[in-house]
Amino acid sequence: MTTYDHTRRACYTGYVTQAIVNNLAPLLFIVFQTRYQLPLEMLGRLVLLNFATQLVTDIVAVKFVDRTGYRIPLVLAHVLSALGLVSLAVVPELSPSPYLGLCAAIVVYAVGGGLLEVLVSPVVDALPSPQEGKAAAMSLLHSFYCWGQVAVVAGSTLLLAWIGQGAWQVLPVAWALIPLVNMVAFLKVPLPATVPDEHRTALRELFRAPAFAAAVVLMLCAGAAELTMSQWSSLFAEEGLGVSKVWGDLAGPCLFAVLMGVGRIVYGLWGERIPLVPAMTSCGALAAVCYLVACLSADPVVSLVGCAVCGLAVSLLWPGTFSLAAARFPLGGAAMFGVLAVFGDAGGAAGPWIAGAAADASAAATGLLGDLSAVLPDDGGSGLRAGILVATAFPLAVVAVTLAYGIRAGRAGIVTGDIVTGDADGEAAGDPPRDPRLTG
Repeated sequence: MTTYDHTRRACYTGYVTQAIVNNLAPLLFIVFQTRYQLPLEMLGRLVLLNFATQLVTDIVAVKFVDRTGYRIPLVLAHVLSALGLVSLAVVPELSPSPYLGLCAAIVVYAVGGGLLEVLVSPVVDALPSPQEGKAAAMSLLHSFYCWGQVAVVAGSTLLLAWIGQGAWQVLPVAWALIPLVNMVAFLKVPLPATVPDEHRTALRELFRAPAFAAAVVLMLCAGAAELTMSQWSSLFAEEGLGVSKVWGDLAGPCLFAVLMGVGRIVYGLWGERIPLVPAMTSCGALAAVCYLVACLSADPVVSLVGCAVCGLAVSLLWPGTFSLAAARFPLGGAAMFGVLAVFGDAGGAAGPWIAGAAADASAAATGLLGDLSAVLPDDGGSGLRAGILVATAFPLAVVAVTLAYGIRAGRAGIVTGDIVTGDADGEAAGDPPRDPRLTG
């Protein structure tokens, strides 16, 4: 007999699946670059395509998930994830244009990843648990994305070193087994009901609320801050720092994911004692420092430490924003999570692409970025130090918006007590009380 504990485990594996589809291709960038002669901007475009497709999927899913229920789209998400991973191994080799083959495979598994982003978090949020433990449970759930990333980075790096880059197709086929197995689990586990239309907070009401607008901006910046370092750290270690692929991957993206998972588990276990807004502000500030260390230090070891510790710094930004919104708008339903996922994926798409474009522009040694690259430590001519420096704007924006959110919420609480009214916050009067952990 299956229980909600089995549902939680299936959701955890769902985030492992999403980690696979988001992180496998960047680990193969060096293979794609040498095998198919692709420049950095085109590689960055693959990241943009992945998250742009997830973004479109999120937008479409918002319209129907609360009406169809969770099971059918969850099963479909796993089918598409597995199919896309297998296609990544097969289609580029058979296509007249390997790059278009890569793009086609990425689109297929990105649709699956987008569905998972919309569906898994609201399922866990709706499972029976004390209200005061919701933020911790959300952080614990998102930690499995990190452990999936660790498994993908470590497993893929070691396997690729063993079998050789010429047999890289083995990797996506092997990783496709996980979504196939989890698809079977979601056919059987019990799932909570979605929020009925008559009780769900309408999206137009959400978008009129300043607190939700802040959450949207936070998701944009959180996605960009997390994914820019995650997606480019492998290539940065190899080309920008001169580290071997094995050690670059293990000390860069792998340790990044380990520390991100540790941060989320720590908050998952002890988050009830830690105010969320101060914690997110501190994480954003630490992430900005890590970006600066990675791009400004002339010592490759110190730069890699900056890349890795950034995982700890960004650990709370994405799940923390979900928790802020869920506590403030408990009847937002899957549609609310979907909208937030849209903006998180938009940040995840734009951030790495902006960094890659800035790297290419600075490597060309022209204009302002060229001048900037000239004063930064040597990066082998890749321009990635300048690209990462430009991306420091994302965690800095997290700090600014989170501080503004906390100040506004604190002022509203002083004026009206626990319930914030439309007069105090510009939001719907009579909404449920705020979680006291959110403002400390």
